[in-house]
Amino acid sequence: MFDALNSGTMQPFYQNVFSFPTVFFTFFLLLSMFFWLLAVVGFMGLDSLDVDLPDADAEVGDIGLLAGVLIKYGLNGVPTTIIVSLISLIGWLICYYGDHFLLRPIETSWLQFILGIPVLLVSLYVATLLTAQIIKPLRKVFITNVTNNKTIIGQVLVVRTSRVDETFGEATFNDGGAGLTLKIRATAGNEFKTGDRVVAYEYLKDQNVYRVISEDEFLGNA
Repeated sequence: MFDALNSGTMQPFYQNVFSFPTVFFTFFLLLSMFFWLLAVVGFMGLDSLDVDLPDADAEVGDIGLLAGVLIKYGLNGVPTTIIVSLISLIGWLICYYGDHFLLRPIETSWLQFILGIPVLLVSLYVATLLTAQIIKPLRKVFITNVTNNKTIIGQVLVVRTSRVDETFGEATFNDGGAGLTLKIRATAGNEFKTGDRVVAYEYLKDQNVYRVISEDEFLGNA
């Protein structure tokens, strides 16, 4: 298998992947894969890279540059991690084949680089538009229904991240369906780990997080 990877037939693949302009998307694709690995094992939450977005009808002066771009292209309503991952994957595919069929036949390296710039920009633009369409049906999965917050208060949640403290943490809530992933925070001096059972006792609307205590403490057994 390794001989096949090192064979001459694989060299064009490596050349495209790690050369401009495809290398731009290769970097972010590898970064996304590393982040998802950390998220799976519970060292990071899906919202770790999230950008605070104001309402779409907010004044232009109240919206940061990055947040404004995300709203303009419809890249809101889901974790930034998913957005970056989709743009990286789609952009990588478009850029790879653009590089392979349009740039590789050109023998002049400086001309390849110059023509690689529009290939990169077009790939990024098309990937952004396609990502915006893909995430539309996903928004309802991640939008917190404020009317259900009172239902979650007092309910048992199961910690899914490697730790929960005053600044970080996620837990799952069995809502009878696919389940919900919620952002949670512990009080000072209390920390939890993966698999711990906690109870939500307060919702912080401005941060979209729940304060939690251990199930034993909630039941008076601590």
